Amino acid sequence: MTAVPTPEVKGPPRLPRGTRRDVGWGVWGFAWLAGRVTGGAPPSIFLALGRRPALLWSWLPFASRLMPRGRLPRRDTELVILRVAAVRGCAYEFDHHVRLGRRVGVGDDDIRRLLAGPSVGGWTPRERLLLDVTDELLDRRDLADGTWTRLRSELDDAECVELLLLVGHYDMLAAMLNTLRVPLDH
Repeated sequence: MTAVPTPEVKGPPRLPRGTRRDVGWGVWGFAWLAGRVTGGAPPSIFLALGRRPALLWSWLPFASRLMPRGRLPRRDTELVILRVAAVRGCAYEFDHHVRLGRRVGVGDDDIRRLLAGPSVGGWTPRERLLLDVTDELLDRRDLADGTWTRLRSELDDAECVELLLLVGHYDMLAAMLNTLRVPLDH
């Protein structure tokens, strides 16, 4: 099996990994537990966001309502997140969600296709639509009427809102992670 290509962190971290002193006991304990659950060190994203603890604690419930507790099927969610990470060249987001995606059936072929884009073969019609929507939102910050009509034929009102927020949320995270050059967790 050939290695799956991934985006790369663009340089050295702009902030060092947060220490217990930097982020406080609460964030440090949460990050430590999260690392234990995933079988690694405390996730770098929490140690970066933890430099502003009130934002971290406010962000977590919102983020968890999109993933993993959203209405969209988990595989769909991971495909969208991975496409955002690929388009934005976000190594941290991509690496983290490759690992999460594997748990819900995202395989090496899917990952290669995600890097190539929605127009390559192998996607179901629904997956192709979700990836087309993702790319169009990242490019235009809006959807053409025809794309919206296609989306509405597949998703209900709540799922449409969730998908739009999912793309926007992970685009925002990619900007932060790329700008801070947050290091990978392994």
